[in-house]
Amino acid sequence: MTATVRRPGPDTPGAGLSDPGGAAPSRTASREAVDAVRSVRRRRGRRRTTMMLVVAIAILAVMATTLMVGRTFYPPGEVLAVILGQDVQGATFTVGRLRLPRVVLALVAGLCFGLAGVTFQTMLRNPLASPDIIGISSGASAAAAFAIVILGLSGAQVSVFAIAVGLAVALAVYLLSFRHGVSGMRLILIGIGVAAMLDSLTSYVLERAAQWELEAAMRWLTGSLNGTSWSDVLPVLVVLLVAGPLLLSQSRHLSMLQLGDDAAAALGVRTEITRILLIVTAVGLIAFATAATGPIAFVAFLSGPIAARIIGPHGSPLLPAALIGALLVLAADLLGQFAFDTRFPVGVVTGALGAPYLVYLIIRTNRTGASL
Repeated sequence: MTATVRRPGPDTPGAGLSDPGGAAPSRTASREAVDAVRSVRRRRGRRRTTMMLVVAIAILAVMATTLMVGRTFYPPGEVLAVILGQDVQGATFTVGRLRLPRVVLALVAGLCFGLAGVTFQTMLRNPLASPDIIGISSGASAAAAFAIVILGLSGAQVSVFAIAVGLAVALAVYLLSFRHGVSGMRLILIGIGVAAMLDSLTSYVLERAAQWELEAAMRWLTGSLNGTSWSDVLPVLVVLLVAGPLLLSQSRHLSMLQLGDDAAAALGVRTEITRILLIVTAVGLIAFATAATGPIAFVAFLSGPIAARIIGPHGSPLLPAALIGALLVLAADLLGQFAFDTRFPVGVVTGALGAPYLVYLIIRTNRTGASL
C-alpha cells in the first residue's frame, strides 16, 4: 500500500503559519508602532527644549531688569559696558559692585536650591522630601544664629560653621531613618522632628541676642541678598561647578531609584552607594547656598513640581528644576525690591508663594488617599 502525502491547502488548518507573506502585516504594524513612539518622543523632546529655552530667556530678562532698575536707571548699553569691564561713570560702582554680585548670587543660589530639592524629591519619590522640610536648612540657620549670638563669630567663620552643621544634620537624619535601607516617609518624619528641635534652638538663641546680633542673625533666618559681594558668590559658584555636573552625571541612576530599590538594583544600580553620593552632593549645594544667602524658603520645594508642570515630567528633572529655581529666586528678589512700598528680603517673598502650595499639596494628597 502506498501512503498518500497530503499537502496543506489554503483551507487546511495551519496552512498560513509558514507562509512568508503572513508575517508582512505583522512587521508593518510593528514598524508603525515604533514610528509612533519615536514621533511622540520627538514631540516631547521639542516641547522640553522649547520650554527650557523660554525659561532661560525669562531668567536673562529678569537679570537684565534687576541690573537696570533701582534708584538710578541705567540703560542696557551702560549695563553691558560695565559687564564687559568698561568704566562707566556712576554705573561702574552701582552696577558692577552692588547689583551684579547680587544678581549672580541669586542665579547661582537658585540653581543650587533647584538641583538639590529635585534630587531629594526624585530619589525619595515624595514631593515633601525637600531640604526645607527635612531639617537641612533649619540646621544651617540654627548654626548661623548660634555662631553669631553665642560664639561671637562673623563673616566667613559663620558660613563655615553653618555648612559643617548642615552636613552633620543631614548625616544624622539619614542615619536615624536608616533601617534596612532608607524609607522616604521615615526620613521625612524624622527630618520634620529634627527641624522642629532646631527651630526651638533658634528661638532660644534669638531671645538672648543683643540688637546688633539680632540684625545679623535675622539675615540667616529670612534669606536675603542684601549686602552681597563677590566674596559671597565665589564659594557657591565653585561648589555648583563641581557638584552640578556630578549630579547631572547621575541623572540616569536617579531616575532608576524612582522605580524602587529592588528594581534599581536589578538594573545594575548600586542603590546605597548611589543614594549616599546623591545626598552628600545635594546637601553640599544646599549648605553652601544657605551659607551665602540664608534659607530662601520653599525654592528647593517648589522648583521640581513647577518644572514638571511647565516643562513636562519626561526626561531628567535636574536641569529644568535648576532653571526654575534660578528664576524663582531672581523674580522674588525683583518683586521684593520694587513691587511693594516696603522692600522685603527674597525669603519673605518665596515663603509667601510656597506656603499656600504646601497646604494645597497636603490637602490634595489627603483627598486622593495617597501616602506622603
